[in-house]
Parts: sequence; C-alpha cells; structure tokens
Amino acid sequence: MTFVIVGSLIAVGTVITAKGQIDAGKAQQIALDQQADQERLAAESRELERQQKLNAALAANAVGMGMSGIKAEGTPASIALESAENVSLSEGMLKLSDRLAQAQLRRQGAAARKASQYAAAGTLLSGGAEAYGAGK
Repeated sequence: MTFVIVGSLIAVGTVITAKGQIDAGKAQQIALDQQADQERLAAESRELERQQKLNAALAANAVGMGMSGIKAEGTPASIALESAENVSLSEGMLKLSDRLAQAQLRRQGAAARKASQYAAAGTLLSGGAEAYGAGK
C-alpha cells in the first residue's frame, strides 16, 4: 500500500513539474513576442526620425541651391537623384535588418515553447518509470 502512495506522489509531482515546464515555455514565448513588438515600434520610430532628417536635409539643399542661383536641373538634379536612390537603398537595408531581428525573436520564442514541451514529455516519461518502479 505504501508503494502505491509513493508511486502516486511521484506521478503527481511529475505532472506538476511537466506543467511548470510547459507554462515556462509559454511565458518565454510571450515575452519574446512582446520584445519583437517593442523592436517593431522602435524600428518604426527610427525610420520616422531618419525620414524627417532626410526631408530637412533635402529642403535645406533646395533652399541653398535656390539662394545661390543654381538651377535644379542637369548635374545638380542627377546628383540629387543619385543621393535619393542611395538613401532609399540604405533605408531598405535598415528595414530588412529590423524585420530580421523581429523574426529572430519570434523564432526564439517558438523554439523555447517547443523545448519546454519536449522537456515536459521527458519529465513525464521518467516520472512514469519512477512511479512504476516505486509501485512494484
């Protein structure tokens, strides 16, 4: 009879441990998803700031060219177009980098959740074997 009680206690303890592992994995996934959302917001804020700085620089260049009597055609226009294309490429790379960082955080969260599920399964199996051994 004592062996049955000990086996039952081991089984209950094992189930509680497995549940805790699964809950920890879920919590870690939620935390990493929230971190990815915060990273997305920060990236949008950085992008907005870069766009404001670029617009201010372009406006200052246009005013400067107008005040010095330079017409915005020919070489100055082609230089401005080339600069705008370079800025656009740079912005694209920054956006891609930000999206990759967010995706990495989400993958880490999913992996943490899966790892906790595997750990819980292992705990259940080893606890079941231990409870079976104690019940004999």
